[in-house]
Amino acid sequence: MLKRISIEEYLSMEPMLPLIDVRTPAEYTSGHVPGAVNVPLFSNEERVEVGTAYTRESTEKAYAIGHEFVKPKLNWYVEEAMKVAAGGPVAVYCWRGGMRSKAFAEHVEVNGIEEVFVIDGGYKAFRQHVLKSFEKPDSIRILGGYTGSGKTRILKELAKLGEQVIDLEGIAHHKGSAFGAIGQLEQPENEHFTNLLYWEWKGLDTTIPVWLEDESIHIGRVFIPEVLFQRMRDSVVYFLDIPKSERAHLLVEEYVGIDKAPLEESIRKISRRLGGLNTWNALEALAKDDYYSAAMITLDYYDKFYLKGLNRRDPDKIKVIKAEGTDPVKNAGMLIKQLPAG
Repeated sequence: MLKRISIEEYLSMEPMLPLIDVRTPAEYTSGHVPGAVNVPLFSNEERVEVGTAYTRESTEKAYAIGHEFVKPKLNWYVEEAMKVAAGGPVAVYCWRGGMRSKAFAEHVEVNGIEEVFVIDGGYKAFRQHVLKSFEKPDSIRILGGYTGSGKTRILKELAKLGEQVIDLEGIAHHKGSAFGAIGQLEQPENEHFTNLLYWEWKGLDTTIPVWLEDESIHIGRVFIPEVLFQRMRDSVVYFLDIPKSERAHLLVEEYVGIDKAPLEESIRKISRRLGGLNTWNALEALAKDDYYSAAMITLDYYDKFYLKGLNRRDPDKIKVIKAEGTDPVKNAGMLIKQLPAG
């Protein structure tokens, strides 16, 4: 039986139903409900042709063209939907919960799936829900520290200690610097990064503070939602002040053994800010496998860059914590001791 539900009703289901996104592969890649399986009603090219006919000719013409595209795939739709449903009910969405999802849902319902839900408002409603969610005044704590402080490792240790954490760089598949893409998976599209961020956030207890790493508004080529970024900038920063030499050793640990080509390319990306001599020295050190010297040179730039951003914050909301090294267990423990009682 075909039913219509709101995105809020769908998200509150325990467990949530298997979900099918019937939009084109391009729409799906740009952003989708995490966990949804793409069973596109039209290919990218077919969707363009149908849309062109709708705009330049008539609804009837667009419908006729769409029908011709769909006919050869009718059995495939059912087969794919059954794989997703796995013998139970399934939910379906398109861009606005209109013709595409309704036609798909009716077809698979008639041909073997007993209970099908269509999400009212479709993906557009989901996006509105996502963006609105970041306006909630959840309590945030910011983990700060110069490059090479091992902040991601510390976040993991904080999680082990029972703290709530969101790893923005992990979701973004980027470490935030010119070197940030090295060794990472391909970044999601910006829209989908926001969806993935929401998906992690929605499972947290909003009565308990959430730890986030101090970031610029962009992480590689994705951007933190502006309303969330502003809340991050207004939150207390727990800044770990670790000697540069210790941080350089950590960077050596992370990057030694990696193909030098992307490291060289990353150094060249910041050459204007490093200056000609420092760039030459860093590249020369790298060529000689002197990763430590190369790290020390690049940290001169990144420390100045980070300090510039830190100085834009309210000084009363910066708690500086001196640390001797980059041991994430020790540093996480020091952070916990700095938290307000209760």
